[in-house]
Amino acid sequence: MDQQQEYVVRTIENQHVRFIRLWFTDVSGTLKSVAIPPAEVESAFNHGVGFDGSAIEGLSRIHEADMLIKPDATTFQLLPWDESGEKCARMFCDIHTPDDQPARSDPRGILRRALDRASELGFTFLIHPEVEFYLFQQHNDEFGEPVPIDNGSYFDHVSHPLAQSFRAQTIQGLEALGIPVEFSHHEAGPGQNEIDLRVADALTMADNLMSLRAVVEHIAITEGVVASFMPKPLIDHPGNGLHIHMSLFEGNRNAFFDPLREYRLSETGTKFVAGILRHSREISAITNQHVNSYKRLWAGDEAPAYIAWGKTNRSALVRVPTFSAREGHSARIEYRALDSAVNPYLAFAVLLNAGLEGIEKDYEVPESIDTNINALTDLERRIMGIAELPSSLHSAVKLAQESDLVATTLGEDAFDYFLRNKQREWHEYRQQITIFERKVYY
Repeated sequence: MDQQQEYVVRTIENQHVRFIRLWFTDVSGTLKSVAIPPAEVESAFNHGVGFDGSAIEGLSRIHEADMLIKPDATTFQLLPWDESGEKCARMFCDIHTPDDQPARSDPRGILRRALDRASELGFTFLIHPEVEFYLFQQHNDEFGEPVPIDNGSYFDHVSHPLAQSFRAQTIQGLEALGIPVEFSHHEAGPGQNEIDLRVADALTMADNLMSLRAVVEHIAITEGVVASFMPKPLIDHPGNGLHIHMSLFEGNRNAFFDPLREYRLSETGTKFVAGILRHSREISAITNQHVNSYKRLWAGDEAPAYIAWGKTNRSALVRVPTFSAREGHSARIEYRALDSAVNPYLAFAVLLNAGLEGIEKDYEVPESIDTNINALTDLERRIMGIAELPSSLHSAVKLAQESDLVATTLGEDAFDYFLRNKQREWHEYRQQITIFERKVYY
């Protein structure tokens, strides 16, 4: 065992930890776990824990079922809650084949490969996310109209006692897991909240986002409410976005900063933007993976449906936040299409590879747009050369099928499974008879 693994074993013994939960995700981004006792931790480090990979969405084919999960000792943290009165901990895991090779379909491994590509070019990929979610009252009809726990709006100081305390409990839980929070507030929708995490490397941040979901859902259960990261749970209110701020660093130097260029965004930064804009349509099935995602994008709120970029322009797909010349380390771009139901490992991987394509292939960035794109007419947008994101999951999947970038990023097995899974979701969705149809046509 290495030093970090030895530290984990000692901590488990000293803290009298009874269960260690090994966390990983399937290709759809659902958190999975298996619990092991302290006596099995050393063996898990050395040999992994075997499981049936074919039973987990997209990880392996039935004739290649045997897989191993190997815990990443650097992710060890005590959980901020007990299980049956016993102290518990968690570690994120990487998935391996029986011959101890990284599984090509492991979402964490997919992101690692993209980060390795960036590292070969001398870059570290950093992310700062803004995570939105709704809190609803529990009621008997699980599929009825959800009822928010409050009627607050953006930055409101709501009087509902649970609304006041929920974010505080979440922040305490995250900090107990070693995840620093920048700030939190009530968002624009009733019962909607936002929690912003402090910047971290992309792999750590993907782990942190999975932890945030687990903490929020745990607190919701204990408080008797429903937490939803659904992209568009309410018809007349904003959806749940996952705006992410991205930057590349070369050592301690922000590669996106150049005080002499427009917006103080370096040539590397603008090429990265160009790559994301050029590939944004074909990666939409990954960045917006559900049929419901496109109702958020095309609802007419601040979610971006048009492929453009600009300085502080919240109607654009990519915007450059304001920062001063003295804050060169803060140079970044914001991608605004992601929603909170995304698989962060896959989304970060395709966004990074799209940006790197722009750098390596010297893409030209289009002219920036600093007007409200949503307020333009279709004709005005066509004249300005502003393209659209796909309007449905069906369209997004068709574009992904033809994408070399998505296929290369995901690898053959995950690519094949993801497409089949999304085609099945669309097929099941289009067979539904909706309330709208009954109201209009019945």
